Amino acid sequence: MRLENIVAAHALSKPDKTAIVCDSQRITFGDLHGSIRQMASALSERGVRQGDVVVFYLPSSIEYVQMLYAVYTLGAIAVPVTTRLSEPELAYICEDSQPKVLVFDAVETEKIQGLLDDLSKLTLISVGGDVKGAENFSELLNTPSGTLPDISVANDDCMIMYTSGTTGNPKGAIVTHANIIIQHCFINAVDWGINGDDKYLVVTPLTHRTGFARLSNSLTLGGTIVVMGKFDPDKVIDAVEEEKITVFGMVPTICRMLLPYIEKNPERCVSLRRIAVTGEAFPVGLKKRLIAALPNLKLFSFFAQTEAGGVTSLSHDEQFTHPESVGKPSAGIEVRIVDEDDNKVETGTVGELTVRVGEPGRYVVMRGYYNRPEQTAEALKGGWLHTGDLAYQDEDGYLYIADRKKDMILSGGFNIFSKEVEQVIIAMDDVEDAAVVGVPDDMYGEAVVAFVVNETADGPDAEKIVAHCKELIASYKKPKYVFFLDYLPRNTMSKVLKNDLRESAAALIGVSAEDQDITEASHA
Repeated sequence: MRLENIVAAHALSKPDKTAIVCDSQRITFGDLHGSIRQMASALSERGVRQGDVVVFYLPSSIEYVQMLYAVYTLGAIAVPVTTRLSEPELAYICEDSQPKVLVFDAVETEKIQGLLDDLSKLTLISVGGDVKGAENFSELLNTPSGTLPDISVANDDCMIMYTSGTTGNPKGAIVTHANIIIQHCFINAVDWGINGDDKYLVVTPLTHRTGFARLSNSLTLGGTIVVMGKFDPDKVIDAVEEEKITVFGMVPTICRMLLPYIEKNPERCVSLRRIAVTGEAFPVGLKKRLIAALPNLKLFSFFAQTEAGGVTSLSHDEQFTHPESVGKPSAGIEVRIVDEDDNKVETGTVGELTVRVGEPGRYVVMRGYYNRPEQTAEALKGGWLHTGDLAYQDEDGYLYIADRKKDMILSGGFNIFSKEVEQVIIAMDDVEDAAVVGVPDDMYGEAVVAFVVNETADGPDAEKIVAHCKELIASYKKPKYVFFLDYLPRNTMSKVLKNDLRESAAALIGVSAEDQDITEASHA
């Protein structure tokens, strides 16, 4: 079963149904399938074959989807890259994946001109305008649909999704057609009660896992997806009302930004029946406000990884009975919490979360890392994906994420999970955001450092933050140092760059630690 064949089936059964809406553009399933075949023919004429890599440096658009499914049609492999990445970051991915084609937004030409010059021997395709040395997407789309080469079903690799790289260079996770179809056509449909009658809204880039997941939900189930190129709360509410959106995928930050608009005119959003939330912890207060405004809405949250797809799901009712949990494993997914020797730990004990769903690549777990056999073997040791997340499971089977394995702080022989300290600080009034890291400490091995973003100039100072932590968690977990920032450094996936914070902390403490051994407060 392949993704392009599912779209072809929808084109036969409902050719006139709108498949994608993006700004002022609309395209039906029939026209989408036809344009996919035309673009696949153009790529085939340029020598693209099964197993070849095509890098996408594009914003969310109908053209993105047309090119994506054309690549699938030839059995080639897509590498989506957000246009927020810099030229060196894009260059790294191109060097690592060795593409045959680079498709890019003409608007970004100046930004990546040096790379385009270096890659002049590749097939370069520009979208949205003419670029010297590149073929124009619109002209290629006029290629007559010809006979396309047969592809082997033995290899169904379809995408390389690069991990965020918060602890080093990004690695490319190989995702298969089966990974996407099992997750987004079957598991999500069962867990959340979504189907082909739904209209899906996505406000995150299609190059990101969350945006791509909602696209996959819609195109596999035969629904309609409304894609927003840029997030604008007013336009989001307009889209929900005008398009009668029923399913919305978001992160809590988007909910915070939209909620005042929803509360102001809830009748404009009455069509919403499902919201799927992932990312950071979803505060209970935020959930209650959303449900109060839209009482017929059902909330679902889940834990997912690039390498593992969706692992768990937390139902609407469980949002309030188990608000700190990421849910129970979805049907067919095995989880095991293990210690450093890969031995299963007791219920309630924190260990590394491992996941198994049959043979890697066949269901929802990635097939492996691209051109990294040693790291693949390490990640998939014993047939279990080692997620690098520290978690525990309660007696009822609910999973709780304690921390990323590399973000655990060992101080005075105690394990301190940075996420726990972060949640305590973020819960304070007038605190907007916080991140916690560990730094070397002569006495205890490592010390806890908190970087805090206050909402106002009158937000809590270092002393109040430390006192608050001492009230709610063990004293050894409290920050030894507190630094204040205007914002936390994040990558293009919105993950906090903790390596950067560790380096900043080391520099700041190196200057001040000789003069004082109490909590250091600074505005960095």
